[in-house]
Amino acid sequence: MRKPRDIDSELRALAEKTKGLKARKITQLGEVVAATGADALDVETLAGVLLSAVEAKDGAKEEWRRKGADFFQRARGGGASRSRAAQHAQGAP
Repeated sequence: MRKPRDIDSELRALAEKTKGLKARKITQLGEVVAATGADALDVETLAGVLLSAVEAKDGAKEEWRRKGADFFQRARGGGASRSRAAQHAQGAP
């Protein structure tokens, strides 16, 4: 005869895993903000930019996705530093 499953403990384990994944996602989002130099922006400006991105049309989002992919590609190759990203965010060439 099979041992009955402890559904409550399985649900608790899943809830803990979900909590850990959410915390990891928040940490990664913060790392992206810092890596791009967006941490130099005030909170209201950053929130406004993100809200505009959420409301944007798909064509613009696709362009931003490509630009972001290029950024991470350069970062992996050592070509993009935080200081360069911060300079770019502030409008310096």
